[in-house]
Amino acid sequence: MGVLNVTPDSFSDGGAFVDTNQALIRAKEMQSQGAHIIDIGGESTRPGAEPVDGETERRRVLPIIEKLAEVGEFAISIDTYRAETARQAIKAGAHIVNDVWGCQREPDIANIAAETKAGLAIMHTGRDRELLPDIIEDQITFLKRSLKIVAEAKVEPDHIILDPGFGFAKDADMNLELLHRLKELHTLNHNFLIGTSRKRFLGAITGRETQDRGVATAATSVVARMKGAAIFRVHDIEENRDALAVADALIASSFGWTDNE
Repeated sequence: MGVLNVTPDSFSDGGAFVDTNQALIRAKEMQSQGAHIIDIGGESTRPGAEPVDGETERRRVLPIIEKLAEVGEFAISIDTYRAETARQAIKAGAHIVNDVWGCQREPDIANIAAETKAGLAIMHTGRDRELLPDIIEDQITFLKRSLKIVAEAKVEPDHIILDPGFGFAKDADMNLELLHRLKELHTLNHNFLIGTSRKRFLGAITGRETQDRGVATAATSVVARMKGAAIFRVHDIEENRDALAVADALIASSFGWTDNE
């Protein structure tokens, strides 16, 4: 899943792809590098970012989604927690709704996913609440609440993917523990989307600036893949594609690799 932020203030590529033609060029570039999904966001979710209203978000994302849908070569994801943005994005051609508030900010977004048969990515966040002492217990408690919302909306189970929300109200140690214990989340019986790309905790580990964290991201992608993660939301497509190819070759080999080895 390639990241395409059409915002002026995203932490990594803010302002780079606000023009529709530039965004389309970048989407095609990511596809040529190996991306299967293009995830389009119109509001920055970085810590401290200024929120925007729904009209502004839709004005940013809808023209680009329409252009990408015309090309017809991409699976398109809309990164939003707003039900109305999700509705209009799907009408414009999006196939997946990626909600960083896990359908808990605007629960009607689950109804839209159910009605339209869109895919639904449900992310864990620790923002605006007190976390439970155990990071996995907090994940499971939060995500079960989200899954209850989507079950009541009658979203098809095989249309759902979960995201543990690396970096969202989690410090470096918490992110590392979450990566280490990721396999424990399989008790929720859904595939996982991983979004570690260029995150701050990788800078804390490597000392590298945001744009130079592609290799560190690829390392986390390999670890997460060995623990069963399915989709990887990244900025640096080629580095992660190659790293995951090695991980997949090892998984498919006769060596019987497990994440304990």
